[in-house]
Amino acid sequence: MRILLTGAGGQVGRELVSVFAAHDLTALDHHALDVADRDAVLGVITSLRPDVVVNCAAWTAVDANEGDPDRAWAINALGVRHLADGARRVGAWVCSLSTDYVFDGTQSEPYVEWDRPNPASVYGRSKLGGELELGPADTIVRTSWVCGYHGGNMVKTILRLAGDHDTLSFVDDQRGHPTFADDLAAQVGRLVVERRPGVFHVTNQGAVSWYEFAREVLAAAGLDPDRVRPIATADLDPPRPAPRPANSVLDNAALRLSGLPLADDFRVPLSRLVTRLRAD
Repeated sequence: MRILLTGAGGQVGRELVSVFAAHDLTALDHHALDVADRDAVLGVITSLRPDVVVNCAAWTAVDANEGDPDRAWAINALGVRHLADGARRVGAWVCSLSTDYVFDGTQSEPYVEWDRPNPASVYGRSKLGGELELGPADTIVRTSWVCGYHGGNMVKTILRLAGDHDTLSFVDDQRGHPTFADDLAAQVGRLVVERRPGVFHVTNQGAVSWYEFAREVLAAAGLDPDRVRPIATADLDPPRPAPRPANSVLDNAALRLSGLPLADDFRVPLSRLVTRLRAD
C-alpha cells in the first residue's frame, strides 16, 4: 500500500512510521509539509499518488488555539480540506485523527461515535471542522489524552513535577481515557490496512480523572501516589483559557461492535512507558 503520512513528527506520527514500515511510506512532518498550504498539499499528493493519506497533522496546543483561532482553523480544518481535495484527485482515501474535544463533556455517560458533537473550545470546533471535510468513505479516529515516548505529554510532565516538588495538584473533575501513542498507532494501522470507513473512537481502556491518572503515574514510577492532591478545575490558578470537557470518556463502540479487539487498560502501556523513560 502506498501511504502518505502527515504530521509524522508528532507523538502518534512517529509511532505510525514503525507501524507502516512494511508499506511504501512517505512520512512528512510539518516542516516538510504544511497542510494549510493548499498548493504544497496538492503538489505532494498528485506527485506521490498514494492509496491512502493518514493525517496526524494538527495544532494541538489547546489554550493557544483560543488566542489564535485563524491558525487553528487553517491547520485543523482547512488543512484537512486540502488533503481531502488532493486525495479525491488521485482516488485515495483519508484517515484523519480527531479528538474528544469535539464533545462538550456535559453528558454523564461515555460518548459513542454517533453522539452529536458540540465543541466548547476553538480547538474542538476546528477539529470538528476537519471532520466535516471528510466523506463517508473516509476514516475518522477520535482519541483522547495521548501520551507516548516521543514529544511532550502528561506522563513526562508528571514525572518532571514529581522530581521538583513534594506534592502535586491535579484536577479531579475531568475524566477521560488515557491513550498511549504506540497502542493508538497499532489500532490506526489496522483500520487503514482493513480500509474501514467511518468514525472510530480509539483509546486505551480505563476511565480516570487527571488526579487519578497522576497517582497511577507515580505508582508506576515507584513513587508515593499520596503526594498527589485533588483540585477542582474552577480553582486552577491561573485559570486555563480553553474550556475542558468534564467528561472526555470515549466508548470504543464502533470497534467493539465490529468485533475488533480493544487496546489494553492504560496501566499496561503506562508501565511500559515509565520503564522506558526511566531507563533513558
